[in-house]
Amino acid sequence: MNKLKILNDPIYGFITIPNSLIFDLIQHKYFQRLRRITQMGMSYLVYPGAHHTRFHHAIGCVHLMQQTVNVLRFKGVTISKEEETGLYIAILLHDIGHGPFSHAMENSIVNNVSHEEISLLFMKRLNEEFNGSLTLAIQIFKGEYKRKFMCQLISSQLDMDRADYLKRDSFYTGVAEGNINSERLITMLNVVDDELVVEEKGIYSVEKFIIARRLMYWQVYLHKTGLVAEQLLIRVLKRAKELYNLGDKLEASDALIYFLKHRISNDNFTNETLEVFSKLDDFDIISAMKQWQYHEDFVLSNLCEMIINRNLLKIKIKNKPAKESNLKKHIDVMSETYNISEKEAKYFVFQGSIFNQAYQVKTKRINILHKSGKIEDIVKASDQLNLKALSKPVTKYYICYPKVKV
Repeated sequence: MNKLKILNDPIYGFITIPNSLIFDLIQHKYFQRLRRITQMGMSYLVYPGAHHTRFHHAIGCVHLMQQTVNVLRFKGVTISKEEETGLYIAILLHDIGHGPFSHAMENSIVNNVSHEEISLLFMKRLNEEFNGSLTLAIQIFKGEYKRKFMCQLISSQLDMDRADYLKRDSFYTGVAEGNINSERLITMLNVVDDELVVEEKGIYSVEKFIIARRLMYWQVYLHKTGLVAEQLLIRVLKRAKELYNLGDKLEASDALIYFLKHRISNDNFTNETLEVFSKLDDFDIISAMKQWQYHEDFVLSNLCEMIINRNLLKIKIKNKPAKESNLKKHIDVMSETYNISEKEAKYFVFQGSIFNQAYQVKTKRINILHKSGKIEDIVKASDQLNLKALSKPVTKYYICYPKVKV
């Protein structure tokens, strides 16, 4: 069987699968599940084109990593065949632990178990199946491999993950501000003292990359409509879990029922849990909500109906948290209007915060290599004054409540 397949990608054109091991991992049921996990969660309620999947993204990352390996080798950086394959596997599987609708699940069906931790569990399980051939990839993924630049290619402020998702998400949403030149960025990469650097000629591409990231967060990832939809989804699953534990046997897939029934955290995330998790995807959640919108519980049925029919809560974003008295006013109106308890009303009236920092000066910096050999952080090397401003964290606050007059 020919395992060196070619895929046609709308962003990069033809992508070649580099070797038979990568092909076999792509064919594995754990990875094929990513076809059923949307890359951008509930963002399609804002940007109708944003239906691309984690599968698309992971394949795109492998393509960019292939380009990177070729560029670095051309510049005299030694990368062995084993290291090359390790890089491809690590970037291919970096998102394999994402649950349905991506980030929403980390706060609902499991308790503070990050997708990175679940990705690592999947990689260890696959390593057993593939006779230890993922050992090096796991080291690189965990940031423990001796060659630091390889770990930086997987996870840093200029890694292949970001290089793909900004360009891909920009394409599928139609938000042109996020369209970065990932090919140019990769061409400018180099390695000095085992650290990833960008050659001076690429400084403007890096500036554009950081600014694009900031704009994509405000315009897309933290868009208020997507934000409120994700918060509603978290509350749907929280309420479903609550009802199930009170004895209400909700209709849902076996995989979803497992997570409603059990309280899953890092301590009890067993191989059995991982196997059930691998059967869970967006379709389990959508089909459950389609059933639950007719449930007799006021909270569950209304939350589901809001998402299914895109009849969402009102959301306001401000520079300061809402006053408790303002929140209480909305809760009281909700309770009186629909004759529900304060606890139930709080499913529809809540506040929170969002955070955006386009560039972090203190961790995993992007270093510019000058022609003189001097290495300098992008903020110091750039004459773009607002890069310094972009490295400052910005926090905004939101309040959500129903569209009933107070």
